[in-house]
Amino acid sequence: MQRQQQLNLWLQSQFPGETFSLTPASSDASFRRYFRANFKDRSLIVMDAPPEHEDCRPFLHVARLFEEAGTHVPHVYADDLTQGFLLLSDLGNTTYLQALTAENARGLYSAATDALVKIQLASKELELPPYDEALLLREMRLFPEWYISKHLGVTLTSAQNAKLETVFARIVANNLAQPRVYVHRDYHSRNLMLTEPNPGIIDFQDAVYGPITYDLASLFKDAYIKWDEEVIIDWLIGYWEKARSAGLPVQEDFGAFYRDFELMGAQRHIKVLGIFARLYHRDGKDGYLKDMPLVMSYLRAAAARYVDLKPLFNLLNELEPPEEAPTGYGF
Repeated sequence: MQRQQQLNLWLQSQFPGETFSLTPASSDASFRRYFRANFKDRSLIVMDAPPEHEDCRPFLHVARLFEEAGTHVPHVYADDLTQGFLLLSDLGNTTYLQALTAENARGLYSAATDALVKIQLASKELELPPYDEALLLREMRLFPEWYISKHLGVTLTSAQNAKLETVFARIVANNLAQPRVYVHRDYHSRNLMLTEPNPGIIDFQDAVYGPITYDLASLFKDAYIKWDEEVIIDWLIGYWEKARSAGLPVQEDFGAFYRDFELMGAQRHIKVLGIFARLYHRDGKDGYLKDMPLVMSYLRAAAARYVDLKPLFNLLNELEPPEEAPTGYGF
């Protein structure tokens, strides 16, 4: 309640004499909360990010970079870093996830890749933290710690652990060999808003400088919505053609580009399974459990396809034999 009072007082100081009401807008997997400030003639979003838990500076920095790149992100009207409050433009409350249908998907995803190309074209090496080997590996190691050990209750043998580390090294080698650009790091249907112009882009504070296929893996192999592989390939070709026309350093051969996309997706899915398990077992958030089977299906499909990932495929089958796997595994 004290936090809410602080927020109200801060807003009153920004708009002396004006009346407004505050309603919850959303929350995410962190300590951040969002409120909609409804005025007589407009609405704004207030981010509440307690400074003892959250640092708003990365959000402000990335917001500026992405806005300067020509994409539609929340405009920052005011900030109070001491208290952890930001005042932002309102991108509405309809996410891509809520809006997507078979009929509008091509147009919405095309707009999303247009915005991605703009972000990538604006990339400069030293503006954002590097998506380096240490970070890529740290993310994947959430999988044995939280998914295998805590969620499945399995202790890996030294041979199984060695198998996993071998695959991690192969994945990271591919990831680091890819051209590097600005990476949103969670560019998917829950963080893209149906706005004018599309998309409104949110939740970008963890952006890094890293592999060019990462955001595409987030977008097209989305943990929250599934599309047929041939449809994904078609949309990915659309991005690849745009990127080449724009002068972005994508692979000349689409087959090689697709392999990069798949191996980058494997890194992300390994990480996401670890994060979803951690959110449940450590933080008591069970809402992500239902999304695990789809993420695992992406990982199994890629692991079955590529020789470099074959030890992972075998390990997954040892841990959860396909006939025992929950419905939704596999294509």
